[in-house]
Amino acid sequence: MEKTLQIHYREVDSPDLLDPADRDLLQRAIEASRSAYAPYSQFHVGAALRLADGSVVTGTNQENAAYPSGLCAERTALFAASAQRPEMRDYQALAIVGCDAGGTLCEASPCGACRQVMAEYERLQQHPLRVLCYLAEGRVRLFQSVADLLPFTFQI
Repeated sequence: MEKTLQIHYREVDSPDLLDPADRDLLQRAIEASRSAYAPYSQFHVGAALRLADGSVVTGTNQENAAYPSGLCAERTALFAASAQRPEMRDYQALAIVGCDAGGTLCEASPCGACRQVMAEYERLQQHPLRVLCYLAEGRVRLFQSVADLLPFTFQI
């Protein structure tokens, strides 16, 4: 039996076309990327997670000489929010940006491990987690659900 899979997302040509809350979230991810610890890859990633109460938790990638002991920005933000605010596991949106060592923004998309972690939090909260990814030349890709990033999740 053959089946078809559709992925739903939209792209905007500029962050200026986002609603104010999403623009702010993207800006918070950009600011977070500046404190990433990426001496090996020189690829600095920032993530900003908006909770239901409007608060924002940020994360950055953290590399380590004993690869793969580091951690991606997306998981850093999600794990920090879960640890700091366990009563507030109601996540609305996650913005992700990447930049080179000089601070020039470049395209970023979550790795497979981050997608799986994001999917688990989405499943736990029983409603979609919106994801915003900064693309090249100022465009932004928006997913209404992690399910569009990772349609076949691992579950036990």
